[in-house]
Amino acid sequence: MAETSFDLVVLGGGPGGYVAAIRAAQLGMTAALVEREHLGGICLNWGCIPTKALLRASEIHHLLHRLDEFGFSARDISYDATKIVARSRAVAKQLSGGVAHLLRKNKVTVFDGEGRLAGNGKIAVAKDGKAVADLAAKHIVLATGARARSLPGLEPDGRLVWTYKEAMVPVAIPKSLLVVGSGAIGIEFASFYRDMGAEVTVVEMLDRVLPVEDEEISAFARKSFEKQGITIHTGATVKELTRGEDNVTARIEAGGKAFEAIVERVILAVGITGNVEEIGLEGTQVKVERGHIVVDEWLRTGEPGVHAIGDVVGPPWLAHKASHEGVICVEHIAGINEVHPLDTSNIPACTYCRPQVASVGQTERAAREAGHEVKIGHFPFIGNGKAIALGEPEGMIKTVFDGATGELLGAHMVGAEVTELIQGYAIAKTLETTEAELIRTIFPHPTISEAMHESVLDAYGRAIHF
Repeated sequence: MAETSFDLVVLGGGPGGYVAAIRAAQLGMTAALVEREHLGGICLNWGCIPTKALLRASEIHHLLHRLDEFGFSARDISYDATKIVARSRAVAKQLSGGVAHLLRKNKVTVFDGEGRLAGNGKIAVAKDGKAVADLAAKHIVLATGARARSLPGLEPDGRLVWTYKEAMVPVAIPKSLLVVGSGAIGIEFASFYRDMGAEVTVVEMLDRVLPVEDEEISAFARKSFEKQGITIHTGATVKELTRGEDNVTARIEAGGKAFEAIVERVILAVGITGNVEEIGLEGTQVKVERGHIVVDEWLRTGEPGVHAIGDVVGPPWLAHKASHEGVICVEHIAGINEVHPLDTSNIPACTYCRPQVASVGQTERAAREAGHEVKIGHFPFIGNGKAIALGEPEGMIKTVFDGATGELLGAHMVGAEVTELIQGYAIAKTLETTEAELIRTIFPHPTISEAMHESVLDAYGRAIHF
């Protein structure tokens, strides 16, 4: 077992880690990556990608039950849960293999094992308790990601009470399901299982679902979910889970009242916490607060030569945020003058439920609380020709501008394909666009994107179709 030296070693092969390693190699550094399980990390293997494959299946299932609206008919519509899960896993496997190819292409050395800081620019790598390699590097990037949080008394058991992992590989679709937590992960699973025919109940501790989204968008989404048959309890907590042979009895408190719900399965979606254990932080100057590593604007920790990126450094817990942090971190290490710290207000967020939800920048409330005199624009999908033609007239786009300068402060959407549309506003924010440029921009017809234009026009009293 020889010691191997590199310019940069990355611990963790998720969307932050592998991107950091590739960018380092592009900049002429010798780079290594240590990954203990799957290249691509949780996002590619157990998160972003396989869940989208599942949601595509539930979207098809939903559309198959709307065939009459489009002039079609079909009999004996059914699905095979095993095949749905198998396709999802195959998609993840294909992309994980793609990451391995990219690392080889860029001459990044990959070590299969668990890595930990071993003092003075060194990382010890082991697999199944056996030493694999001792690595040395001037720069070390911690990209160890995060894992699902648990709550006392609600601990997952993998059979009746699931984390996101078990929820992605069901042997069969349960007839009834309780989802604890209504953030992006919880709502996506609620949407998937409801469209696959399950009776779904959602419990959220805060006063609204999708609590980080704009209040109007949250309210619109809730009405849509309830219209689909999802039961939602906000301002509520699950006090106890009693596990039976093949079901769970949940004791729920909401509005000062307690009641019970009996379901076949429970999904816990109550947030995540950083993977900061067993990576050698003891005895270093790396600071951990509330389960996450503390870094500065250049992703540096308190330990010289040690950086951290992605979910392990805290919110927003998004793959694209991790990837950009990886690039910023490495380019700053390389001394590139043009690199800038990450502006989190320009990071778009997407939730792939039905209807989809997407946003970037400040909510109306946040903008007002920051002291802005705001101009607000709205446009409903029912006024958009493409949305009606698609049979998806349920949706809305909301834009938030600074009334004095015309700066685009935020954009918020709910409806079909808004996770694709939000990038238009993300580009506009990054370019520091004002309403003047957006109003002059020509949007193609007929597209749902025209609703983006109309929302901007509405903020300035110029909407044509509303």
